[in-house]
Amino acid sequence: MALSDKLDLVNPSEIRKLFDLAAGMKDVISLGIGEPDFDTPAHIKEYAKEGLDKGLTHYGPNVGLPELREAIAEKLKKQNGIEADPNSEIMVLVGANQAFLMSLATFLKDGEEVLIPSPMFVSYAPAVILAGGKPVEVPTYEDNEFRINVDDLKKHVSEKTRALIINSPNNPTGAVLTKKDLEEIADFANEHDLMIISDEVYEHFIYDGAKHYSIAALDGMFGRTITVNGFSKTFAMTGWRLGFVVAPSWVIEKMVKFQMYNATCPVTFIQYAAAKALRDERSWKAVEEMRKEYERRRNLVWKRLNEMGLPTVEPKGAFYIFPRIKDTGLSSKEFSELMLMEAKVAVVPGSAFGRAGEGYIRISYATAYEKLEEAMNRMEKVLKEKKLI
Repeated sequence: MALSDKLDLVNPSEIRKLFDLAAGMKDVISLGIGEPDFDTPAHIKEYAKEGLDKGLTHYGPNVGLPELREAIAEKLKKQNGIEADPNSEIMVLVGANQAFLMSLATFLKDGEEVLIPSPMFVSYAPAVILAGGKPVEVPTYEDNEFRINVDDLKKHVSEKTRALIINSPNNPTGAVLTKKDLEEIADFANEHDLMIISDEVYEHFIYDGAKHYSIAALDGMFGRTITVNGFSKTFAMTGWRLGFVVAPSWVIEKMVKFQMYNATCPVTFIQYAAAKALRDERSWKAVEEMRKEYERRRNLVWKRLNEMGLPTVEPKGAFYIFPRIKDTGLSSKEFSELMLMEAKVAVVPGSAFGRAGEGYIRISYATAYEKLEEAMNRMEKVLKEKKLI
């Protein structure tokens, strides 16, 4: 099947459609797009300016600047327990989103299946389709805090299954996989000879004493794991478009070929700034300040949602919360449209994140505390007026 045919199978993001509508309205509080409302720390911006002054405005290596790959290797060893060779097992990307299609393209054959726990990030299934595969949704459940269960994976694995995508902390549910969860997933992957793509872009935003673990750090798992991460969420650098992958050398080698004929290389002076930022303690202090504020916001939103009659699992990570709205009698799309038109609050229908997302909505609490308070007041008012709670 030609790529043009595959593009016809991929629908535009439901998130973007909703927010295109919201953009034309006044006084809307947006709780939708997952973007930190914090500015990039000042010292990182200064590093970018320094890079410009040094003349780092030319092409860089397809795989990324050596100094950034070395800084990433240091970070991985210190924070994740992953030993990776910066020369052959780390690649820098134009944002982490590139990683899904590019990594799948290195091994997936036409018609092979990829297991994806659902609700899921909106890019996963389209990336599988564009790479020639078939996405297979594996439902997760509220009563297990939306953490994937290996018993459910076993129900969906087949002879065609080639890979599994995991995301912890999770977008859209905020679920965080435990070490035991990951050990069971690792055993499952080994038993069925699966590649794992592990999306860890929210690794630093975790609450209530939970801990982030990287599956690639488990014994024997580096060789079958592609770890995806980036700078957008960690350092509030969404518009800088900089991500990275850690994977076996054969995967990186093929991904570099893809990059040669795609984006060529990430922006050079931005890579310089990121390398400096990773080694600057001020960066990690800023991350912790953001994490504490996200936790404060989460506590507010979780409390208010449950009080207004929308049962909600308390998320352990990321900056999303996934309340159940099915008891209102509305579909997730109807509920989201009602909130936008009547409450002037933009939320995302759970159906945008796969079949298992229906009956829920996603709220991003990456916005100011005062705006979150006002949004909760507006939502509760409309729900009471419509007698939906």
